[in-house]
Amino acid sequence: MRIAIIQFPGSNCERETILAVKRAGMEPISFLWNEPHEQLNEMDGFIIVGGFSYEDRSRAGIIAALDPIMQAIKIQSERGKPILGICNGAQILVETGLVPGLENNKLAMALTENKRMVNGKVLGTGYYNAWIHMRLSHDYQRNAFTRHLNPKSILHVPVAHAEGRFVISEALWQEIEVQGQSVFQYCDAEGNIIDHFPVNPNGSLHNIAAISNKAGNVIAIMPHPERTLNGDPIFQSMRDYIAENRIEKTIPLYYYPRQTNITAYRKLSDVYECVVQLIITDNHALTVQHTLQQLGIPVTVKRQIHWEISCDAQDQLAKIKNSGVLYNNRKEVEINPSTLKSTSSFLVRAKEDWVGQQKLQSLQNHFQANELRSISHGMLWHFSCKDANITDVIRDILNTHIIANPYAHDCYQYN
Repeated sequence: MRIAIIQFPGSNCERETILAVKRAGMEPISFLWNEPHEQLNEMDGFIIVGGFSYEDRSRAGIIAALDPIMQAIKIQSERGKPILGICNGAQILVETGLVPGLENNKLAMALTENKRMVNGKVLGTGYYNAWIHMRLSHDYQRNAFTRHLNPKSILHVPVAHAEGRFVISEALWQEIEVQGQSVFQYCDAEGNIIDHFPVNPNGSLHNIAAISNKAGNVIAIMPHPERTLNGDPIFQSMRDYIAENRIEKTIPLYYYPRQTNITAYRKLSDVYECVVQLIITDNHALTVQHTLQQLGIPVTVKRQIHWEISCDAQDQLAKIKNSGVLYNNRKEVEINPSTLKSTSSFLVRAKEDWVGQQKLQSLQNHFQANELRSISHGMLWHFSCKDANITDVIRDILNTHIIANPYAHDCYQYN
């Protein structure tokens, strides 16, 4: 049994994954994103490894999801071959739409910034690593990765991610639950589902740790079963699924996502805009630009960080900006929003702005910014092109979801 270990620039869990595949009695084949895709036909299964593909530029998983190899992986999934996405691999599968598997693999959910809160205080929003417990969900379906597990199995495995919080609409969640696609949930050592940190390490909806497609041959799992012998049953199950030689027909879910509308940004009169630009090269913007150009979209991309500050005293603004909490003046500089020039601009904000809340909390607690009422964090994206219709270009850009996942972000036209 030959298992392709799919790796992108920035992947870093290939060794642990290779060892886990060997322990399960299968043959791991390292497969880089730029190798001939025809060779995938010779593989019996696929694992998209963890790490930070393309340094999580724009957001975790999106650049790799738009890579041509993922179209080839989609074809393999339709043949019933097992596909396991671990951590960053899970993020890639979600961004491609292979999980949860709507018609035409439409984007249906998000894996977004961690939310760690205790008693109303934000403990953190970024990268977090720890050992956690997870178990099969109450209504899980038996699939390609659960054959060696039972409802009493509790797996003690590590998590290590910054964007691992599953966000799903309630309507889609109901269908996922009915179909048994919620495979693993975070729990305590006794198997109790407790929806708060640290049992739920990232604030994931319903303590979700892993979701599959309807056929059960594709799974996105945020914890790292490959890093411990405790996770071996998942790989052994994958082996037995391949041995059965059953082709599970991939049937899409019934859920159909609603069209999201982009409205114009309106700054309130009592808030101050702080737009921050890198002095050094912005690799995020360059990677997005290169990816769009590879997709045939002729565009130039610029990016800035956008803060909205609301406070009672103007003298607090200088104190806030000089604190170093919002930006590092050694590599970033504040610019005047009125000087921004582009053909089309968009402001992207997280629906749940935990970054803004954490900055607010830090400024109030450590810098005595008591007149500070609120802080909102976002990202400004600017697009321009010379030889194409900008309306068509912007439509194509937004359809890639490269700057925003509509289940995790709000997007505004910015003028």
